[in-house]
Amino acid sequence: MTAITRLFDFPYYQLEQYNLEDALITKYDGKWEATSTKDYIDKANAISRALLKLGVQKNDKIAVISSTNRTEWNIMDIGVLQVGAQNIPIYPTISPEDYEYVLNHSEAIYCFVSDEEVLDKVNTIKHNTKVKKVYSFNRIKGCRHYSELLKLGEDESNQQEVEDRKKEVLPEDLATIIYTSGTTGKPKGVMLTHKNIVSNALDSVPRLPISGAGTRVLSFLPICHIFERLLIYVYQYMGASIYFAEGLDKIGDNAKEIKPHLMSVVPRLLEKVYDKIVHKAEELSPLKQKIFFWAVYIGEQWQPYNKNGGWYHFKLNIARKLVFSKWQEALGGELNTMVSGSAALQPRLIRLFCAAGMKVMEGYGLTETSPVVAVGKYADNMFKVGTVGIPIQNVEVKIAEDGEILIKGPNVMKGYYKDPEKTASVMTGDYFHTGDKGEIDDEGFLKITGRKKEMFKTSGGKYVIPTLLENELKQSRFIEQVMVIGEGQKMPAAFIQPNFEFIKEWIKYKGKKIDPTNEAIYTSKEVIDRIQQEVDKCNAKFGKWEQIKRFELTPDEWSIKGGHLTPTMKMRRNIIQDIYKDLYQKIYG
Repeated sequence: MTAITRLFDFPYYQLEQYNLEDALITKYDGKWEATSTKDYIDKANAISRALLKLGVQKNDKIAVISSTNRTEWNIMDIGVLQVGAQNIPIYPTISPEDYEYVLNHSEAIYCFVSDEEVLDKVNTIKHNTKVKKVYSFNRIKGCRHYSELLKLGEDESNQQEVEDRKKEVLPEDLATIIYTSGTTGKPKGVMLTHKNIVSNALDSVPRLPISGAGTRVLSFLPICHIFERLLIYVYQYMGASIYFAEGLDKIGDNAKEIKPHLMSVVPRLLEKVYDKIVHKAEELSPLKQKIFFWAVYIGEQWQPYNKNGGWYHFKLNIARKLVFSKWQEALGGELNTMVSGSAALQPRLIRLFCAAGMKVMEGYGLTETSPVVAVGKYADNMFKVGTVGIPIQNVEVKIAEDGEILIKGPNVMKGYYKDPEKTASVMTGDYFHTGDKGEIDDEGFLKITGRKKEMFKTSGGKYVIPTLLENELKQSRFIEQVMVIGEGQKMPAAFIQPNFEFIKEWIKYKGKKIDPTNEAIYTSKEVIDRIQQEVDKCNAKFGKWEQIKRFELTPDEWSIKGGHLTPTMKMRRNIIQDIYKDLYQKIYG
């Protein structure tokens, strides 16, 4: 049996254990096309042979930029790693200037792109980089197609050289550099070794309820991020068939087509799914509406492990039959588990989706930890709402005196590429400083309480943890994004981006005399007063010194393109404060 010590060992292990006919499945021209485990390996070997013919050396860097997850990405990944080179995944949504920075900093010599939009960005800055050639997965006029490498690699005469290169790759060798678009400054290149990611994948396996061949997973979170990439290796190890969604806007359609058993999610996605469900409910007859919101009320009280007793479960079964079964159908009807990462998820939504029969397992990790530190699992009493589960095997979590979460284990990164000073600043011996604050309860569950750097002190000397207020406010359907401010000021305040989409529906449903444009909405006194109610409700749960005394609505939608958010949808706080400096002045004078 193949011992898995390097990332490219995963498909070979799958070949021995499962030999799937449908290992990787991507939709082309409206039709799902499956690649078997054997074809996956054969194509990866062809890519490796072609790269050798192109003169690719050990430790060369190959960039891959794809707008969606797809079979070709995985073939390239294995093909690159087998020859001892490194795969440099780049977020497709960042600016051409950031492309230029990452390509230059990593010294990538080849670049693979998915589509014309990405290619156009690369072409604007390519002349400033060391990139020799660009290949595309889609067929694009004027660009070399990735199939040219498969053709070049058809000749198997240098396969022994590929085998020799594979043997030279050690578990401690660098596998990838992932550029995290931090909330400030230039992206940091996180160096992850084969051992970092392999150990983390194998230690995460016991937490996923996958039964092997026949299990279908839907993949749509960006594979350039380590969370989804790690899961792809885990799925391969566990013999699941991986379907790559056509895009974020097609998740519902794709789920209905393939009926997944499991998928990874981010909180914003579940929030949007829930908002759409509620919006549809508001179009129902009064009686059906009453039944729907009764079911939601029952769902919000859900507790794991039958803690609510028999009478509650009698009512829950009725709610499932009348309402929640339709939620299931909207996502294919067979979805039983969703793994959530990247940000805190509202406990209310966890309860609702669990009540609907789709268990949400919240996890915690960072790119620097490959990424999984802890994750919930419903079996074995390893699940508790409001926590991110229990740390996985071989990963040690320690809470520092100031509350910061420190991590030690084989999953902790090799360091930041070309930046030993920054690496030293986040390490104490073998412990990585996460910058997050948390606590471990008496049952071993980890709870995240905020970001160390984001906590601030008002001029009155009181500490405020903005993420606690922000997470509470984001439970409101009227609020899309919120950033709490007030460092050194006499009181906390907030910038709030209204949920324009929902408010437009609210205007229509309530028959309000408000022009349904973003500009009219954010200046409307009626909308401001309604959001004030949401702020008042939030404030009631916090101490007087923490309460938001003033807020201003922002006129535009916060986005990656606008600079408000990182590609992983985290707020760039300094940039947001700079964008809305006029509103800041308005609040604090």
